[in-house]
Amino acid sequence: MKLVSQVLITSNIEAAIAAVEAAKTSECFVKIVKEETFLVEDAKFAIEKAYLASEETTVIVLAAKLFSPIAQNKLLKIIEEPPENKEFILITSSKATVLDTIRSRLPVSAFSTDVQKEDFGLEVRQLSLASAYEFTQAHQQTDAKEMKRVAEYLAKGAMYSDRYDIDEKTLKLFSDAFIALDMGSPPVFVLNALLLKLLARKKR
Repeated sequence: MKLVSQVLITSNIEAAIAAVEAAKTSECFVKIVKEETFLVEDAKFAIEKAYLASEETTVIVLAAKLFSPIAQNKLLKIIEEPPENKEFILITSSKATVLDTIRSRLPVSAFSTDVQKEDFGLEVRQLSLASAYEFTQAHQQTDAKEMKRVAEYLAKGAMYSDRYDIDEKTLKLFSDAFIALDMGSPPVFVLNALLLKLLARKKR
C-alpha cells in the first residue's frame, strides 16, 4: 500500500488503519479516529496538525464510519492545496457519503478484507509455536522486500481473525518492522519477532 492521499472504503476500519500503519516506513504518522461520525471540530483539529512544520512526510489518517458534509467541506481546501510533505488518507465505510468534491480530488478505492488472495502458507488464525517455527524456517532466505509483504499479510490476518488482542504496541512493532527491514535488519529476525509478538497477544 502506498501512503499517498486517498480515500479508502472498507467495512473494517480498524483493519484498514492497521494496514496503513504496517505500510509505514520513515513517515510521521497522525491518526484522528472517531467511532461514529467525523465532525467539523475534528476537521479543524486535522487542519491544525497539517500545518505543523515537518521535514519528513507526515501521513494524516482520518477515520470514521461517516464524515459529515460540513467536515468534508472544511477539509476540501487543505486537500486541494496540502501543506508541504503532507498526505491525507480518509478511511470510511460508505463511498456514497463521500462528497463529489472530495472524490474529484482524491482517488477512491475499496480496502479488501480478503486476506486469502495472497497465501504465504500460514494460517494466522491458528498460529501456534510449532507453525511459527516451521514458517520461520521456510523463510530463512526471504529478502527484505518479500518480508514486507509477509509482515503485511500477518498484520491483516491477525486483525481480521479477531483472535488477537491487538494493542498500540503491537501495531507499532509491525510498523517498526518495515523500518528495520529498510535499515538492513535480517528479515528472518524481524519475522521471528513479529510471530512471537502475535503468539503473546493471542486470545486464550
